[in-house]
Amino acid sequence: MDLFDRNSTEHANLPRNMIENSMFEEEPDVVDLAKDSTAFPAFPSLDPDEVSYEPRSSRLLVRGLGENDMDEDEEDCESSARLLGMSFMNRSSAHRSNSSPYTRQPPPRSCSRPSARTMVVCVLFLVIVASMTMVLYFLPGCTFTKAGCRKQNKTTPAEPISPISTNGELFPWAQFRLPRSIRPLSYELTLSPDFDDMTFTGRTVINMVVLHNTKIIVLHGANLNITKATFKLDEGQTRDVTVLEYKPKQQIAIKFTEELKTDQHCVLTLDYFANLSHTYDGFYNSSYIDKDGNKRVLAATQFEPLSARKAFPCFDEPAFKATFLIKINRKQNYMTLSNMPKAKSTPLSNDLVQDEFEKSSVNMSTYLVAFIVANFTPISKNASETMVSVYSVPEKKEHADYALETASKLLEFYNDFFDIKYPLQKLDLVAIPDFLAGAMENWGLITFRETTLLVGKESSPLEKQVVASVIAHELAHQWFGNLVTMSWWNDLWLNEGFATYMQYMSLQMVFPKLDIGNLFLAVRFRAMDKDALNSSHAVSTEVNTPEQVEEMFDSVSYEKGASILLMLNASLPGNQQFRKGIIHYLKQFSGLNTVTDDLWNSLTQVEVSTHHQNISEMMSSWTSQKGFPLVTVSRKGDQVILTQEHFLLTSDNNTYTSSLWNIPVTYVNDSCSLAPECRQVFTLKSKSGTLKLPESVKWLKLNYRNTGFYIVNYGEEGWAALTDALSTNVGVLTHEDRASLIHNIFALSRLGRVSFRQVLNLLNYMCNETETSPVTEALLQLNNIYRLLDKRQESGLVARMKTYIMWHFGSLMDNQTWSEEDSVSKQELRSALLEAACGLKSESCIQKAKSLFKQYVESNGTFRIPGDLQQVVFSVAAQSEEDWPTLLSLYTHATYDSEKRKILQGLASTQDSRNIVWILKAGLKGDIIQTQELPLVISTVCKGFAGYLFAWDFIQVNWDRLIEKFRIGSFAIQTIIKSSTSQFSTQTHLEQVQAFFSSLKERGSQMRSVQEALETIRLNQLWMDRNLPTLQKWL
Repeated sequence: MDLFDRNSTEHANLPRNMIENSMFEEEPDVVDLAKDSTAFPAFPSLDPDEVSYEPRSSRLLVRGLGENDMDEDEEDCESSARLLGMSFMNRSSAHRSNSSPYTRQPPPRSCSRPSARTMVVCVLFLVIVASMTMVLYFLPGCTFTKAGCRKQNKTTPAEPISPISTNGELFPWAQFRLPRSIRPLSYELTLSPDFDDMTFTGRTVINMVVLHNTKIIVLHGANLNITKATFKLDEGQTRDVTVLEYKPKQQIAIKFTEELKTDQHCVLTLDYFANLSHTYDGFYNSSYIDKDGNKRVLAATQFEPLSARKAFPCFDEPAFKATFLIKINRKQNYMTLSNMPKAKSTPLSNDLVQDEFEKSSVNMSTYLVAFIVANFTPISKNASETMVSVYSVPEKKEHADYALETASKLLEFYNDFFDIKYPLQKLDLVAIPDFLAGAMENWGLITFRETTLLVGKESSPLEKQVVASVIAHELAHQWFGNLVTMSWWNDLWLNEGFATYMQYMSLQMVFPKLDIGNLFLAVRFRAMDKDALNSSHAVSTEVNTPEQVEEMFDSVSYEKGASILLMLNASLPGNQQFRKGIIHYLKQFSGLNTVTDDLWNSLTQVEVSTHHQNISEMMSSWTSQKGFPLVTVSRKGDQVILTQEHFLLTSDNNTYTSSLWNIPVTYVNDSCSLAPECRQVFTLKSKSGTLKLPESVKWLKLNYRNTGFYIVNYGEEGWAALTDALSTNVGVLTHEDRASLIHNIFALSRLGRVSFRQVLNLLNYMCNETETSPVTEALLQLNNIYRLLDKRQESGLVARMKTYIMWHFGSLMDNQTWSEEDSVSKQELRSALLEAACGLKSESCIQKAKSLFKQYVESNGTFRIPGDLQQVVFSVAAQSEEDWPTLLSLYTHATYDSEKRKILQGLASTQDSRNIVWILKAGLKGDIIQTQELPLVISTVCKGFAGYLFAWDFIQVNWDRLIEKFRIGSFAIQTIIKSSTSQFSTQTHLEQVQAFFSSLKERGSQMRSVQEALETIRLNQLWMDRNLPTLQKWL
């Protein structure tokens, strides 16, 4: 899935009743989960402490007690306790015989009658105990759990002792992950959407095999009203069954009186109805206005990661692969699409038609299933023996040509590169008017936002780069993710990291004119910025809740995953070993599920160099621990000493980690620094290492072309030597290396390892810089500081920072043209420079932008602003009281989707408080501005001085509505939190943010993005405290 807004180099930092039957027991038997969870190779076995037990008879379920029989006295005590509202916890085994926990102790041979005094004392004691128990039980905010009542519920609710179904029965499963005793083989789905009342009915038939003896079947279902359920075992009779539902975990279950035996086959049929989702996941409804002004309704799906269960009952985990046969009933004026080609259409009563699709020829995870009911129009062509089609609303059919050509060429490339032919007969790419993510890789039916698939014939190369990049990502998923799928969401990077890496690599080879290298370099820098925080996570990390699953869709899984693959490829000898390794991986695990070690082992197995390398040993340090290394360089004579440590941005000086990485350190020096042949490699595995260089070498540059995922500190002398070298000759290093130095020195300043004076010294060479990557990285870093100062109302420093930026970049800004430009790299450079110039109120920039906007408005659609200049022109227009309404009118009538989105960003950049409030409310309401664009609106509003506090207030007031529309932990919520808090730098704002998110409890307080926000504010505070005096002195 592509999450990011690829119209921005900053990624918008860039889209889910019970039937009772007498065949079931009233109380469940004990389920041997330890036995139930072994031997299915695609699934990890449960740890002993994860095993849950169910009670016998009518006893109170207390996990951790086991299934020991109780003495009669104990049973009486437990009955009394239940009357008092008590749970007995952690009874000591000391009260039982050492020989057997099941053997009762013989009663004493004699006993004496207690005295009256003893009786009175005992009665008083029992009364006191009972009274205290009742008081504790009825304390407000206290929940009794297996750990007792420790304190009031100020965060998430305590875990209940046992899951209770919606009908009051005990639910037979207490884990987040499903049991491994049943495996689905195939699904037959029949769905009938009703657009009049926005509901749908469904029938799901699941063919399953029993892997281990069990008395339960547990699967997923969310917001589905099950009206009938039947079950058939092998060749037996079909019988009605009762379905239990446990809503907190979105699970449903069926219990049996007799065990289902290993290797038995069974069929579960479930009839149900549900509402079409009003959010962006599950089977959701959407609409758009056609060219005649009529409202058109459609329904589409978005199942990744946990929302297939909202459309049909299923085993909704990646490792439960199966085949699918899908039937959809529709009205005659609609068409349908699904993963497979349509097999037939059958007229039904009530003016309906049933479209039946071919049974899938591959086993799929549930999150890859997709279907659409709409009025879309295709264009098609045959490519590599596959029918490739692009679907859109009819009036945008002419905007689909570029996507069709691009997808066809990339499909041919991937077929050859992976040495495995795309396995399906057709490949559909569908532009959906209302779609939150950038795109979704459903097998054979890839769904996109309109902005990431459709471009007009006059669109700029930069706009085409966006579309080609997303298509390349989603097509790569047809192999990485679809053909070979991660076993669980903890290894999401195996899908997303690979797809991200392949999108950049494939475009460099197939479409070199799109010049994708600058974008790939920039996103690697941003991934490091996030991964430097203590709130980051390992590439492969534990995932135990739905929110944690959602939060895996971030720059660590995507860009860091891609970055370490780039580093690995660059460190391997020859240019084909990496490719051979991934081909071996894809063929070995075709149709299966994998873990990270499977990839490293496959790459190790094809390693053919003389110095045989254990890739698993090398790469596990990059995937099993968070963060990345800081490599520090020091020189003594002919010795260069390299030391590594965790590059960890923290406001706590006591925070320390002992992490070590296996680093393929690359380096060049002043005698040879540009050509690939100049690159030398040194492997740093331990805390420090030493290499030798002639003393005549003046300077050393590590991390050649920034292919490694680490930061380098050269020490005061090393930085001075590199600064002098660049001041003398800009071309002494590649543009990637120059951008790398800029990124690294700003990061080191944030860490406190270099002074800001050293940063300014390095930037002195920028007056002579003309390449895109170094300029855009320097501007981004300086703009971040400018905005922080602006938000702190340091007006004097803001004015001086503006002067500093204009002094170093002004001549380059003035040299930019305002006409069409063919080079993608030059477009990237021009848009960054002019957006900075107009943002800093450069008079010449503002006048030229106003002139272009006037010409655009007066031309009545005959004049088009160059695509890379639209953002700056629309942003300037939005600052005018007269032009903002004009811009809003243009937005409502825009036909080019990429242009419409830039108009929206322009509208959101307004500094007028009334307009800011209006656009935030409009984005939430979703009529004029689609709600899918709200994260972008908030992100843009927050960049301005007038808007960032409005946005923060808006988020606090409307939080509950936001998490109704965007799932907790989702990339949209991550974006909203980051953009609204990342420019705070005061203790007051820190306390406000902390208090607000703490008050949310289960509604978002535990999100990783909240911890990231708090860390960022503290780091902003620290940076300001440390550097304000330097800025005042040197700017």
